[in-house]
Amino acid sequence: MRRDILHPGAGKLKYEIREIVSFARSLEKWRIPIRWENIGDPVKKGEPVAPWIKDIVREKAAEDLSYAYSETEGALGTREFLAEQVNRRPVLEPGSPGTPPEALVEPAKVSGEDILFFNGLGDAVAKVFGFLRREARVLGPSPAYSTLSSAEAAHSGYEHLTYRLDPANNWMPDMEDVELKVRYNDAVAGILLINPDNPTGAVYPVEILRQFVRIAKTYDLFIICDETYANIVYGGEETAALSQVIGEAPGIALRSLSKEVPWPGARCGWAEVYNRHADPSFDAYVRSLLDAKRLEVCSTSLPQLCIPAIMADSRYPGHLARRAAMFARRAEEAYRALWGIPGITIVKPRGALYASAVFDSAALADLRGRSRTLPVKDPSLEDYIREKTRGVAPDKRFVYWLLASTGICVVPLSGFASELPGFRFTLLEHDDATRREIYTAIGEAVRQYLG
Repeated sequence: MRRDILHPGAGKLKYEIREIVSFARSLEKWRIPIRWENIGDPVKKGEPVAPWIKDIVREKAAEDLSYAYSETEGALGTREFLAEQVNRRPVLEPGSPGTPPEALVEPAKVSGEDILFFNGLGDAVAKVFGFLRREARVLGPSPAYSTLSSAEAAHSGYEHLTYRLDPANNWMPDMEDVELKVRYNDAVAGILLINPDNPTGAVYPVEILRQFVRIAKTYDLFIICDETYANIVYGGEETAALSQVIGEAPGIALRSLSKEVPWPGARCGWAEVYNRHADPSFDAYVRSLLDAKRLEVCSTSLPQLCIPAIMADSRYPGHLARRAAMFARRAEEAYRALWGIPGITIVKPRGALYASAVFDSAALADLRGRSRTLPVKDPSLEDYIREKTRGVAPDKRFVYWLLASTGICVVPLSGFASELPGFRFTLLEHDDATRREIYTAIGEAVRQYLG
């Protein structure tokens, strides 16, 4: 073409969680049954949706308004309901012993005008990063959820800026790394965190969240917090919503009902905007997100209309508690299946729906002049995998051999903007026997691959 039409960030759009599917599909001619441990869809993995929730959806679908446009920002009644939920979040105790009562931080207060709906959080993320000035960078975690890291990289045209999550410290953020990268890079305008975290399953204590807020205030930044899994916390961990610690700093929390109802097919997510008017630039930026939504008219109406009825139902707290306990048991199973294997580190998840394992770099190196492989039944498949694994990242190489040998599809950690070699798998398989078989097979494959 006479003009280059490619966006500078187009090459940064990577989503290994789905990209691994195309490779798995290429194994179909060898008739390998694939067990999908890559995608976080509880329903596809067999979890039934509670009958009472289905009843609510049916009732709302029978109302004519569920077929109409909603307001651009989202259904007013739902936004007001969610704002009320935000405003009910309690004041947290002081962080340090002896802190005077006046040092307590009041949770951010919002109105329905501070809630903005999107067609799923993928849409929200595209808007949140897509309407930032290209020179304004957002520092995010590594490993990072691919949608977030790719969107930040694509908006800037450069690699995603990251701070380190440390597997030796329960995947906690290296806060010294965060502050140094903020201090010495004045292009950083915001900080991104995911709590509970995807892909690691980490849950950030309140004091970690307060440190993020302190850094944001010190360097005049805004915060984006992905709180998709805010109601999937287990193992006795305690955390907080961003609204409870942010004080007067500007920020955005991203939430949805896709994983906690669960209803991923609803494609229904929203942003909670805090302290919008604290900074004129941030206010104008938020206004640009709304203007972008106006071009689309609105987000999908039906799931929005269901939210107050579902979340205000007396059965909902018990629903959340049962699911958290269920994932706590599965996290223990996953941890036990990989713990203690030489050459690999597994941290027990405390939230969300995933576990991540990290290889020791030395353990992945080829020893005694041979390449690491796993047994496959067909020589032609072995040749195919050998060809496909030339020049790929070491953890991706393991993932390909695991697929060919066992049919289990996990995601290489290098696909999460991470220099740490490893892989992520889910806690979602609903059939107990199948799930335990999968975890055992992964553990056995790791032992054999590193042996």
